[in-house]
Amino acid sequence: MSARSTTGEQDAGVGAALGSGVGAGSGAASGAASGAASGAASGVGSGVGSGVGRLYGVGLGPGDPSLMTVRAVQVIAEADVIAYHSARHGRSIARSIAAGQLRPDHIEEPLVYPVTTGTTDHPGGYQGAMDEFYAESAARLAAHLDAGRTVAVLAEGDPLFYGSYMHMHKRLADRYPTEVVPGVTSVSAAAARLGTPLVEGEEVLTILPGTLPEEELTARLASADSAVVMKLGRTFPAVRRAVERAGRLADARYVERATMSGERTGALADTDPESVPYFSVAVLPSRVAARSVPGSAEESADDTTGEVVVVGTGPAGPLWLTPETRGALAAAQDLVGYTTYLDRVPVRPGQRRHGSDNKVESERAEFALDLARRGRRVAVVSGGDPGVFAMATAVLEAASADPYRDVPVRVLPGVTAANAAAARVGAPLGHDYAVLSLSDRLKPWEVIAERLHAAAGADLVLALYNPGSAGRTWQVGKARELLLEHRAPDTPVVLGRDVGGPEESVRIVRLADLDPARVDMRTILLVGSSRTVIARRGAGEGVGEGETVVWTPRRYPEPGSSGSPGS
Repeated sequence: MSARSTTGEQDAGVGAALGSGVGAGSGAASGAASGAASGAASGVGSGVGSGVGRLYGVGLGPGDPSLMTVRAVQVIAEADVIAYHSARHGRSIARSIAAGQLRPDHIEEPLVYPVTTGTTDHPGGYQGAMDEFYAESAARLAAHLDAGRTVAVLAEGDPLFYGSYMHMHKRLADRYPTEVVPGVTSVSAAAARLGTPLVEGEEVLTILPGTLPEEELTARLASADSAVVMKLGRTFPAVRRAVERAGRLADARYVERATMSGERTGALADTDPESVPYFSVAVLPSRVAARSVPGSAEESADDTTGEVVVVGTGPAGPLWLTPETRGALAAAQDLVGYTTYLDRVPVRPGQRRHGSDNKVESERAEFALDLARRGRRVAVVSGGDPGVFAMATAVLEAASADPYRDVPVRVLPGVTAANAAAARVGAPLGHDYAVLSLSDRLKPWEVIAERLHAAAGADLVLALYNPGSAGRTWQVGKARELLLEHRAPDTPVVLGRDVGGPEESVRIVRLADLDPARVDMRTILLVGSSRTVIARRGAGEGVGEGETVVWTPRRYPEPGSSGSPGS
């Protein structure tokens, strides 16, 4: 059986011949580090004749030997055995970094991968070949440790950050005294070479392997404040597409072999895919840092047309946001919305927030479009889904008239209040359902009543938005009366209030027992059909109190049939 490898290894030395990989000034650093290593305080020494040896995972930094830590140099200088990974060609980046610290009497253990970017005939495929290799490599090192020798496994960057050393660590650290010497990662080196902040303030740095599926990369990049994608090489075309689909290509940077000989940096968009080696990264730098520079394109509007993105925050806080919405909120220069919904969005330095009352949708839409006409990137923030009784309609209505026809507008979906409340109790919306608003502020009650009759008569489950408020107290009672003309008194009704929020309350009552006094503007009502079922689960002996679930079967009886709704 033949299988192609799907991952690279950080110390494999894949790519063009790298020579020593030594940067300028490394000689002086090596001499100084060697002097430090000779001090009695190193705490590293041969274990020969003193029982089992000691295992070290030694981080060497990103490539320039002058970036090795003093502790790394101490360990290498005093170790008996130096182990390092390499590909079949025999070149090892890790060894080249540490070359100035190696002694003629060091025992060297090259750990040569059986496969890196090629194929294998191993019966277990690529993973089987690698598992066998790691087991054999660990056994070789264990023999030295059992003989009392100190073993230093070299690792480019940091040993426990996408490094090959971790495979030895998992197999040996529970059997032998072990120390991991951290090193400067390629992520830090890339940021330093770009001179670009990675994260600032409350931003979150996301680090991703380029070997992830393209759709997964796109979703994670869309939601990231800033990000670094590692393991490029043959994954570069998919990574570039993911960055572009996430809307981050314009500010994405490329770094190759940071601090090594052959280092290269530039715009990701301008990088030739055929020239990209494994030892390269894509960097999506801090948005906050870009906004905070006075006079920058991020900080101020320009003469180009901006954009309005209408987003839904879901029924409550950050757990309900989609990755696409997270990305749009992070990228926006201005946030516009009802103050209650804006409060759900984290404050980011450099962003402008424009809160307003809930009853000025048209004015809010025009304000957002005016900002976009001045070149700003604007996010209009709604609760739930922006297209369900929310701001998308108001924005599109305004954007379809002069002077806003040419302003780009996008609508991003969100989790609806109906879906959130339904999920809390099971699946009451599992079959056909209708969504209505009981608010008569924008349409006559007569229209609402007519639609209630029609939907109830069609035996649809109902999701009723805006059921009541301080100024509207009678609509719920009237709706109950209308529905009882078509539904049995014991029809289940789900009352979901502040679902996902700190005051969440979800109750199930009979339609006949629906109390208007228990309903306010933050409540949504889900009224079952004739087929909707209430069931108790987990209430047997020794199970506890159990739970009540509500679900509507997907099957509907044939005309004239009296089949039960389910078991």
